[in-house]
Amino acid sequence: MTATIIGIDPHKESWTAVAVDPRGQKLAAVRAPVTAAGYRQLRRFADRFPDPAWAVEGAYGLGASLSALLSGDGVTVWDVPAKLAARVRVLSTGHSRKSDEDDALSVAVAATTSTKLRPVQSDAAASELKVLTEHRDDLVGARTQTVNRLHAIMNLLVMGGAPRNLTADAAAALLRRVRPIESLTATRRLIAADLVAEIRRLDKRITTATAHITTRVTDTQSTLTAIQGIGQLTAGKILARTGTVTRFATEAHFAAYAGVAPREVSSGDVVRHRLSRGGDRQLNYTLHTIALTQISMRTSPGRVFYDRKRSEGKSSKEALRALKRRLATVVFRRMIADLDRQATGPAGHQGTTQQSGVTGSHPDTGSFGKVTHRTRRNQA
Repeated sequence: MTATIIGIDPHKESWTAVAVDPRGQKLAAVRAPVTAAGYRQLRRFADRFPDPAWAVEGAYGLGASLSALLSGDGVTVWDVPAKLAARVRVLSTGHSRKSDEDDALSVAVAATTSTKLRPVQSDAAASELKVLTEHRDDLVGARTQTVNRLHAIMNLLVMGGAPRNLTADAAAALLRRVRPIESLTATRRLIAADLVAEIRRLDKRITTATAHITTRVTDTQSTLTAIQGIGQLTAGKILARTGTVTRFATEAHFAAYAGVAPREVSSGDVVRHRLSRGGDRQLNYTLHTIALTQISMRTSPGRVFYDRKRSEGKSSKEALRALKRRLATVVFRRMIADLDRQATGPAGHQGTTQQSGVTGSHPDTGSFGKVTHRTRRNQA
């Protein structure tokens, strides 16, 4: 058994560490800045104790930078979910007192008592895709904001207003017809021309970012795009938000992470489920988009599944939620199959999970292409 656990409560500008013994008793604490010097300070702190093990709250979130540094130095890091640490804090103190040291202590105690924690596994490709997809999202957001500003000013310059789906070229064509006769109109035209130029710059940057994402997705050899409704950008978002897929013990864990696993709120003989508001909202939105895309395709597997749920008496929202849950299973199995295929080579061999990954791309199929009782239960 590890002699000491180093629990870490990470923040944007600081790391708070608390060392505990195997019984969860606090030994010492330290606070370090998120810098190279701060990292060295944490390592010296840990070296004071025998056989230290590291446990980081949100190792794939705010704790990602520290986890990457430790993993790069060959140190095993355990990922402690924030909810688990919060539960330990409340149960151990009897109240919800919250400070950085209390949080770090709760992380360390959780690591000493939990048997289901998983070590952090770094995935350089996923990390790169996350940076690229978030950068592209920021660019798209900036473009939307700029287009809205341009549309507002064009409505003041053009008789009858500008079209709703305004592009830089369309706006430029409209501006060429504007002949200012007074200073205010000339100023508005000048600003509109500047906004048109900004949109064109953003369009080029978005195109470049899209090309980088497409190249990285191709490099991963992912077959997610074989699933209807998933293009290169969507595949990039899934890979970026998922990280190392093997960190999820089962498809149910992945579904919960994506926020598409219904929460049971049964009471007595009444069995009910409520929509989950947790999980990664970006990944949830991605699955939502895939579901809507498949529903719009009359002969897609997702549309067949959706129609069947509707015929069983489910509302449109309930059927959509069931489809999103099923798509989480499909996506998870596909990523696991890709991992197995890359590990065994292109040809694979008998006994791998290639077959389950291929047949599992249909929302109605189980691991071997047949509807199973377990699959039906998961669809509810």
